[in-house]
Amino acid sequence: MSFQGIVEAFKRIQGIANKTPVMQSRTLNSMLNAEIYLKCENFQRVGAFKFRGAYNALSLLTKEEKKRGVITHSSGNHAQAVALAASILKIPATIVMPKGAPKNKIEATRDYGAEIIFCDNTLDARTHTTENLIKKNSLVLIHPYDNDNVINGQGTTAYEFIKEVGDFDIMITPLGGGGLLSGTALSTKNSCPNAQIFGVEPSIADDALRSIEAGYIIPSSYPDTIADGLRTSICDRTFKIIQNSVDQIVTVSENEIITAMKFLWQRMKLIVEPSGAVPLAAILSKKINIDDKRVGVILSGGNIDLNPFFKLLETKVR
Repeated sequence: MSFQGIVEAFKRIQGIANKTPVMQSRTLNSMLNAEIYLKCENFQRVGAFKFRGAYNALSLLTKEEKKRGVITHSSGNHAQAVALAASILKIPATIVMPKGAPKNKIEATRDYGAEIIFCDNTLDARTHTTENLIKKNSLVLIHPYDNDNVINGQGTTAYEFIKEVGDFDIMITPLGGGGLLSGTALSTKNSCPNAQIFGVEPSIADDALRSIEAGYIIPSSYPDTIADGLRTSICDRTFKIIQNSVDQIVTVSENEIITAMKFLWQRMKLIVEPSGAVPLAAILSKKINIDDKRVGVILSGGNIDLNPFFKLLETKVR
């Protein structure tokens, strides 16, 4: 796990992962008196940045490991990413998903060809179920963020972002397990060392902030935030990177997340899921001072279940 590892991962995923667009909003820039760039990973394959890390990690497995098959646990985006990467590379994949995972993410994971094993809606259940299947079937674990090659892959998001736009004063990402934030910190501090790095998490899922303040990891209790992708705990690997390379962690309320989603949907026509909208929520609510700064915001994904919306429309036309 290093900046060089990120550069190599970037070369490795070329032509496989999408080069996602960077967008701006004159309205947003005017509102916040800043030059804000949005990296739209909602247009990445599987609809989230997770594909970068999953493909990088799976492509580096040995022939024997690929034959054994891979396993991971995830509530959705990493599940889809591993399933698709495994399908491309012709590797058998098993995904442990909590019963409460969003239906659209379950269906997409299954459509990519992975076998899904359901567990209770706790981090302990996800971990224990995965460990038992590894012991039983000799599967190779592709952890969502506690994996050097996954973090290197996630770091290609910021690396690609900076290559296209240039230096930033501030870079902001969502924070769940810390894989994206860790990769972003490694990329950004090496590409534009004077930039400040911020991680954003829901205020009801603020285990990372409390962990950094305490100096040791405080596990997540799998909180019921609408940002389902950010319910996980950081690990020793990401904790150390965040301690050393991230300037600040801020939190946002559920209503602030919804406000950010509304802005993206209504003003920019961007479908972004709650987890992906938390960085924008932080600057819209002025939790981070970005006045007169060049700001990079990573919108991490766009996988949201739109079925309720369309069902509401259907009731109106009957």
